[in-house]
Amino acid sequence: MASIREVAQKAHVGVGTVSRALNGSGYVSADAKKRIDQAIEELHYMPNELARNFYRNRTGIIGVVIPNLDHPFFSKFTMEVEMELYRHGYKTLVCNTIGISNREQEYLEMLDRSMVDGIITGSHSLDDSSYLSHDKPIVSLDHDFGGKIPLISSDHKKGGRLAAEVLLADGCKHVIQFAGSTKVRTPANDRHVTFTQMMQEHGVQVQTVESAWNRFTFDYFQKTMEKFMKKYTNVDGIFTADLPAICCLNYAKKYGRKVPEDLKIVSYDAMEITQITDPCLTAVRQDVPQLAKACVHSILALIEGKPVKNMRQIFDVSLQRGGTA
Repeated sequence: MASIREVAQKAHVGVGTVSRALNGSGYVSADAKKRIDQAIEELHYMPNELARNFYRNRTGIIGVVIPNLDHPFFSKFTMEVEMELYRHGYKTLVCNTIGISNREQEYLEMLDRSMVDGIITGSHSLDDSSYLSHDKPIVSLDHDFGGKIPLISSDHKKGGRLAAEVLLADGCKHVIQFAGSTKVRTPANDRHVTFTQMMQEHGVQVQTVESAWNRFTFDYFQKTMEKFMKKYTNVDGIFTADLPAICCLNYAKKYGRKVPEDLKIVSYDAMEITQITDPCLTAVRQDVPQLAKACVHSILALIEGKPVKNMRQIFDVSLQRGGTA
C-alpha cells in the first residue's frame, strides 16, 4: 500500500502539501492539486481516515436516531441519509428507539463525549429538554424543538388537504383517520388537523383514532386496524399512514368489503410498498430523498461551524393516484 510520502514524491510536492490537499486545511495551487490527484489515482493511495479525522478533531461518524428501521418510511429515510453522508465522507451509526430502552439517551451522551460528530433525530421518545440542553450539532426530522434545532419536514398541511380532497371527491360521508400520538410536538400531526377541518366544513363525520406512543410495528397496526374497523362498520373512507392503510385493505378483503366501491383508502408516505398492494394505494407522497439531503446538509453545516440558512425547511408533497380511492 502506497504511503503519503510516495504520493508527495510522485507529485513533486512536499508531504505537507499533500496533507493540506487531503484535509482541505490550507492553500494548494490548482497545478499541485492536479498532480496530487493523479498520483493518488496511479498509486491507489488510501488516506488514513482515522488520522485525518483526528487532525480535524472529528470522528467522521453521524448518529441517526429513528423509531424503527423496519418501518418503510424510516428505512428509506435512513438509506438516503447514509448514502448522502457517505458522499460527503461520513459514516452512519443507526439507533432504533422502538420499545423500552435508554438507547436514544445513550446516543446523546455519545455526542457529548465526541464519539459522534452530530445527530440526525427522527425519534420522539425523549422530552425536548433532553435535546435542548445540548449545544452540539443536532438536526430534527419532524420534531419541532422551537427554533434552536433545525427542523426538516414535509408540508403536512398540504398532505392533509390532498387526502381530504380525494375522499370528498369520492363522496365519503363517514370517515375514520388513524393519527399519531399527540404527546409530541410534530408537524406531522398538522395533516390530521387540516384533514379534519376540511371534512367537517363539508359536513363529513370524522372519527380520529390516536395511535399509541412510539408504536411502529406491523403487528401493532394490524391488531389496531382490525379492532376499529370492527367498531366503526359504517365507515366509507380511511386516511392513515402506509402500513395501517395496508392493514385496512387486507381487513376489507378478508371481510368482503370492496375497495374502492364500498371503502375508500388514502395512505400517507407513499413508500414503494404501496405500489405492490392489490389495488395499489392512493397515497400522499413525501419526498424522502429531499428530506434526507436537507438533514445531511444541515448537520454538515453545523459541524463546520457554518450557519444553517433556513432553520425550518418544509418540502412539498404530492398525490400518488392508485386504485383505493
